[in-house]
Amino acid sequence: MIKINLLPHREEKRKQQIKDFYSLLLLSAIVGAFVVIMVGALKQHEITVQDERLAFIKKENAILDEKIKEIANLKQEIDALKARQQAVEDLQGDRNQPVFLLQELVRHTPEGVYLRTLKQDGQRVTISGYAQSQERVAEYIRNLGSRSEWMYKPDLIDIHSTGIGQGRDARKVSDFSINVGIKRPRERDESASSTAENVRSDAAKPN
Repeated sequence: MIKINLLPHREEKRKQQIKDFYSLLLLSAIVGAFVVIMVGALKQHEITVQDERLAFIKKENAILDEKIKEIANLKQEIDALKARQQAVEDLQGDRNQPVFLLQELVRHTPEGVYLRTLKQDGQRVTISGYAQSQERVAEYIRNLGSRSEWMYKPDLIDIHSTGIGQGRDARKVSDFSINVGIKRPRERDESASSTAENVRSDAAKPN
């Protein structure tokens, strides 16, 4: 009977397995390190791309901010030019205000009302005079407030009874003062357009 000693062979096999295990472990470590490095590089690339995008967005935002400032400055200049143009037009239109004022006063002053003084301060006119009665003054205020195209918002400042004339000509009258606004031509045109639009709207409504 032949006897074979397998102990050296088993020992060699065990050593080879240990050697293979360490080799596989080293290879796994190398692969793991490579994967970590590649993933880190990829993430760093993504971060770099994102930073470049953010830098580009910030740059474009800064350019847009400058353009917005320029537009705002242009808008202010345009508004200032419009305001100056409107002021010039108002000055030209205001030259005719005394004519419009006198025409309206003649047209809407009822009988029994005598105007004594007129004083204009900006777009408000103070009218003082005498009336046969307080009812005449009330009628005058209604005329100025609802019938006049150029005058608006009349306010009664003062009214009191007084006497004028002497002897047989002496009589009691109502001394009154009224403050009323006078429109500029453009304001009168805007008011007329608004009134015409309201009339058309009312006419278009079904009965």
